Amino acid sequence: MALMTIAEALRQAIREEMRRDPRVFCIGEDIGILGGFGGAFTVTLGLSEEFGHERILDTPISETGLIGVAIGAAMAGLRPIADVQYGDFLFCAMDQIANQAAKMTYMSGGTVKVPLVLRAPVGATGRGAQHAQSLEAFFTHIPGLKVVAPATAYDAKGLLKSAVRDDNPVIIFEHKLLYGSKGPRAERGALSPVGEVPEEEYLVPIGKGIIRREGKDVTIVGKLLTVYRALEAAEQLAKEGIEAEVIDPRTLVPLDKELILDSVRKTGRLVIVEEDNYTGGWGADVAAMVAAEAFFWLDAPIVRVSAPDTPPPFSPPMEQFYVPSAERVVQAVKSIL
Repeated sequence: MALMTIAEALRQAIREEMRRDPRVFCIGEDIGILGGFGGAFTVTLGLSEEFGHERILDTPISETGLIGVAIGAAMAGLRPIADVQYGDFLFCAMDQIANQAAKMTYMSGGTVKVPLVLRAPVGATGRGAQHAQSLEAFFTHIPGLKVVAPATAYDAKGLLKSAVRDDNPVIIFEHKLLYGSKGPRAERGALSPVGEVPEEEYLVPIGKGIIRREGKDVTIVGKLLTVYRALEAAEQLAKEGIEAEVIDPRTLVPLDKELILDSVRKTGRLVIVEEDNYTGGWGADVAAMVAAEAFFWLDAPIVRVSAPDTPPPFSPPMEQFYVPSAERVVQAVKSIL
């Protein structure tokens, strides 16, 4: 086992997959420039020295261009990993993602595959409204896309390797405060969850969640950074004798519904925590699913803790007010006990 940050684990996954399969390549803005950061968050640092600029492709600042090239390459039989620097920029190529990549297999009767990986950093990190959104819910709504959201270094490596080998387009949302990037790319206020990562081959299957903490009184579901807010809240609740079970779905599409339903059947209560806006968020869909399939096991209303229906603010104090805190999760749990 080696201790790695999420950025290092993602880099290791890319390195292993590029060594394993010559069809795998990376494309993005400033991902392989000599003396550069290795992408915005150091994930591709040093890879161009090993694989050359034929497989670590730097592009002009054009998300429409780089994602379009990646989709075309995937349809032609290659297996691209596209780095969009900030998930917010996915909107620049929305037609290509939603109308081409996601639908091509359906429209071709299954004869055309799109084995594309899009890496998309998300989350509020002092960058204001256009570089800090949490966009997962938008893309869970599009049939044909798989959506994953790793919260640990182990999962980041295993899920990225699974995504590269998948014949469908997969978007990996990575929270900027979890990367553990170092030096000038270190994020202020980051958690840097360093974890043990096997050096031998392993995959984390897409579609399987995990229980991060066992409990019997309430189920808390979080994703990305809010997994850690949920765990922090569970620690506080435990001091008062309240045992919260914390679920990390790891994959949003396909969702491990049974893991969540089994937990709710055990605890009878559900709190969903996400950094996305409240209205139409991913948590609303999870709440509807539980209400439809486990209503008679519920002892209290389902509660969602989210960001308000505003863009992420630039002001640091306002940003702290905007993102869900462990204290808000504790309050939400107590409101349904």
